[in-house]
Amino acid sequence: MIIASVYDVSRGVPATRMPVELDLFITGQGWKEVGRGMTNSEGVVENFGEPAAAGIYRLMFDVAAYIPDICFPSIAVMVDVRDSSVEHHLPVTLSRFGYSVHRELFQAPLPRAEE
Repeated sequence: MIIASVYDVSRGVPATRMPVELDLFITGQGWKEVGRGMTNSEGVVENFGEPAAAGIYRLMFDVAAYIPDICFPSIAVMVDVRDSSVEHHLPVTLSRFGYSVHRELFQAPLPRAEE
């Protein structure tokens, strides 16, 4: 349901082996960790093992584990997932002194009608 990716624009490569935590906001209780992953050789965490449920999620990117002397040692990205059947891809582009993030949505293709 949630996919995270990180690309290091200063080096021109995917950011590999970066820890990423996925949290869910629970009203009256705060944030609860629901998944954890590590970016692969393509800079992607494809599966956090989270339940497919609508809600407000937070991704915590441990950037300092990837670049120890970076300006932003941790990046928190919150996203409101309203439709859990849609894949939410959150790509982060990263440099030593800044970052950018946006959301991409991918709807599962509809089954083809019988001819």
